[in-house]
Amino acid sequence: MKILVTGGAGFIGSTVVRRLLSAGHRVVVADLLTYAGSRANLEAVADDPGLAFEAADICDARAIGDIFQRHRPEAVLHLAAESHVDRSIDGPASFIRTNVDGTGVLLEAARAHWRALTAPARDAFRFVHVSTDEVFGTLGAHGRFSEASPYRPNSPYAASKAAADHLVRAWHATYDLPTMVVSASNTYGPRQFPEKLIPLTLIRAVRGEALPVYGRGENVRDWLHVDDHANALLAVLERGAAGRSYCIGGGCELANIDVVRTLCRLLDEASPRADGLPHESAIAFVADRPGHDLRYALDSSRAAAELGWRPRVRFHDGLRDTVRWYLDNRPWWEAILRGGAYGGERLGLASDGPEAGQ
Repeated sequence: MKILVTGGAGFIGSTVVRRLLSAGHRVVVADLLTYAGSRANLEAVADDPGLAFEAADICDARAIGDIFQRHRPEAVLHLAAESHVDRSIDGPASFIRTNVDGTGVLLEAARAHWRALTAPARDAFRFVHVSTDEVFGTLGAHGRFSEASPYRPNSPYAASKAAADHLVRAWHATYDLPTMVVSASNTYGPRQFPEKLIPLTLIRAVRGEALPVYGRGENVRDWLHVDDHANALLAVLERGAAGRSYCIGGGCELANIDVVRTLCRLLDEASPRADGLPHESAIAFVADRPGHDLRYALDSSRAAAELGWRPRVRFHDGLRDTVRWYLDNRPWWEAILRGGAYGGERLGLASDGPEAGQ
């Protein structure tokens, strides 16, 4: 199968691309290579004959239409997005442009392509849109979000993804385009851009800097390893039903402070501080993010029942491997910090302080 992957040079996208190629699929990556996307993320498969790369903006209707016409994909995995909540607080316009307008452009290009296919190919075509648990808002101490949960986004990022979800569902209901929506929980693993909690904490610890934690660190997230996320998307692509939505959670709920402390203990073993103090001694509680959702958790029972998918990577094992990857690949993240796209500064409060987080 030939699959168009938007955002395929990003953190999750590049993992999906490698997984697709290893499964024998042909892949066309469309990525604008903004600050969080890099050809370096695809270096391991750069010479694979099954990979084609297109530097393209999903908001550019002419460019996207040309990609569909030249490559004739049999499916689309739509991962291209602005994805960091703090950045959306500082600058929501780019989130609306990419996540809403870009999704609309892509849907229209996919619809024109799909309508021109012959009947068997039209029946097999799929458009998988990758969303987030943040569209559902916040949970209290109990319960989990499911595919039936109402949408209550509380950040510009979440609102832009919610709008994209609604567009995808509307194109199915109105035009019969065979779309699916995947709402995934907090994803972690190698090659994640340093603005997110785990890589940022890890890098700051290695550099001997303070480890900022929002509020008291009590916000709870459901943690999903990037390999499990990629496998879930393949399962949706291969076995999902058109018009269906799927929640993909890691089944591992942890407060942010517990994630940071676990990370510190792993670093105490793998990269001790020069002063002999535990890395946890550098934790600093900072002003909370505006509108910070208290808790996310997803019910993945539909994905288990209909797709046969379940998360396989235990959090502690996945986090240990992630620590090892960042320690072994310092040039990757040092280049990002030197390049000026992001230097570890706090985002989302319109301040110039050094803190940052997820």
